[in-house]
Amino acid sequence: MEYRKNDIVTLEIVDCGTDGEGIGKADGFTVFVKDAVIGDTVKAKIMKAKKNYGYGRLMEILKPSPYRVEPVCPSARQCGGCQLQAVSYEEQKVFKEKKLRGHLERIGGFHDLPMEPLIGMDEPYHYRNKAQFPVGRNKEGRIITGFYAGRTHAIIENRDCTLGIPQNKDVLDRVIAHMEKYNIAPYDEMTGKGLVRHIFVRYGFFTGELMVCLIINGQELPHQKELIEKLCEIPGMTSISLNINKKRNNVILGEKVKTIWGQEFITDKIGDISYEISPLSFFQVNPKQTWKLYSKALEYADLHGEETVWDLYCGIGTISLFLAQKARFVRGVEIVPAAIEDAKRNAKINNIENVEFFVGKAEEVLPREYEKNGVYADVIVVDPPRKGCDEMLLKTILKMQPKRVVYVSCDSATLARDLRFLCDNGYELKKVCGVDQFPQTVHVETVCLLGKRKPDAKVKIGIDMDDYYHIRENAESK
Repeated sequence: MEYRKNDIVTLEIVDCGTDGEGIGKADGFTVFVKDAVIGDTVKAKIMKAKKNYGYGRLMEILKPSPYRVEPVCPSARQCGGCQLQAVSYEEQKVFKEKKLRGHLERIGGFHDLPMEPLIGMDEPYHYRNKAQFPVGRNKEGRIITGFYAGRTHAIIENRDCTLGIPQNKDVLDRVIAHMEKYNIAPYDEMTGKGLVRHIFVRYGFFTGELMVCLIINGQELPHQKELIEKLCEIPGMTSISLNINKKRNNVILGEKVKTIWGQEFITDKIGDISYEISPLSFFQVNPKQTWKLYSKALEYADLHGEETVWDLYCGIGTISLFLAQKARFVRGVEIVPAAIEDAKRNAKINNIENVEFFVGKAEEVLPREYEKNGVYADVIVVDPPRKGCDEMLLKTILKMQPKRVVYVSCDSATLARDLRFLCDNGYELKKVCGVDQFPQTVHVETVCLLGKRKPDAKVKIGIDMDDYYHIRENAESK
């Protein structure tokens, strides 16, 4: 039977896509349905139809899945930031492990994977130490803040996100009340007019320090003294600043930050290491799980105090300083100059001297230092962005021949591609462990250990290129 746009179909949801959408079949026609859960029987409306598959809108749940739960947040379906909040947490972990395994098998061609159980959270809510709330007006003209609906810039009003800290609502209430009292306009993307663009909040889970930064389309905030007084009533307030962004683009933060009260940074910890975090600093948003993630990376690195380690894409030195506790010497590389300054300062405040940091692209710095200065590595750790590692960097790793490579990844599709390259050229995948950094969402972090392959070791390859291109397209669209 041929299905067309606007057709209504009844589906039993039998699988889950990489973005958390339910997958069902009607007479052999595959339909992807957002907000449907494995085990549901649903009625869906076809919104887009191809030859063998289509995309449907959930119209009615005829029989709920045993894995379905009531979302804690009433805005979960509209907002789209929590794609899995209607799924029990135990089943979320199953989905993420299956997603990771599927990418490694289909894209990487790996079989008999040495996978350890996924590391989840005891309390999978209120874990984010950072939130950026866009500010605008609703149809009635009232000032609102919340989050953008998926793939749009329409603000879904929400001052109390279930993934964020409780203090967020207190901050937002006070800032919006200040704007209303003094007639301060929110930014309008269509006209480029208005002042307040975003409200940015950071929190130190282990220190209790709180930071508020207002991103504004101007140089000053009217009546800022009165707002400071209100914000300082919130326990833990440590830093209040303005970020200047007058550009008409989708970039949230501008380059200039003006501290208007308190410190320029807050401090937080991962394990025994303290980090100073400014509004522009990159810092993992889930510090409790980050400790588990880095502990697993440290375990895989297997350091005994004699090793030289390279940490590529090091950010503000989070992993570098963690590794330096057990290594002889660690060198970190990051393209963002401000991040390297943060890394050096973080090393200093922790009295860690066996580290060195380089500004530049990892795929340029590592080959240069290896070929010109003869540096080597016993262990190389990489934690690249979603696009994965540059091929030149992977080739240099192969030339340097470290004993171990620890790959930390936020995208299992590009991870699988890069692991395949390394394992086709002398390395062996020894261990894989998923870490759930982002409960209620489809994202999963992964730590992998690679070691040199024995000369007589055999490699099984079975790559499905259709799956490769489909999953890569999804990964690059995020």
